[in-house]
Amino acid sequence: MQLDMRGVNYELQDELKDHIERRLRFALGRFASRIERIAVRISDVNGPRGGIDKRCRISIGLIPKGVVMIEGAGDDPFILVADAAKRARQSVRRNLERRRRSREPLVSLAAY
Repeated sequence: MQLDMRGVNYELQDELKDHIERRLRFALGRFASRIERIAVRISDVNGPRGGIDKRCRISIGLIPKGVVMIEGAGDDPFILVADAAKRARQSVRRNLERRRRSREPLVSLAAY
């Protein structure tokens, strides 16, 4: 599982990078064998003007194929990342369950 973190018009401090890695490993650790890569982009939309202007986008590339995208906005990047990681876990779980159900063979009623 590769993790790529970048700030767009926003500098990621080491403390925030550690927080991102810790939250994503906690949220997605059980799916690590099914995740190829995770890309996290945090951007400051309004720049120095302030306000609810931080945006977090998480892109999760699944094995063998598929992508899960999560996006959120807020003013505190730490809370924003924690919320996005939680929603990413739910989306990945739902995606993988959907795949598993579609591969299950139908039970023939003739056997009963």
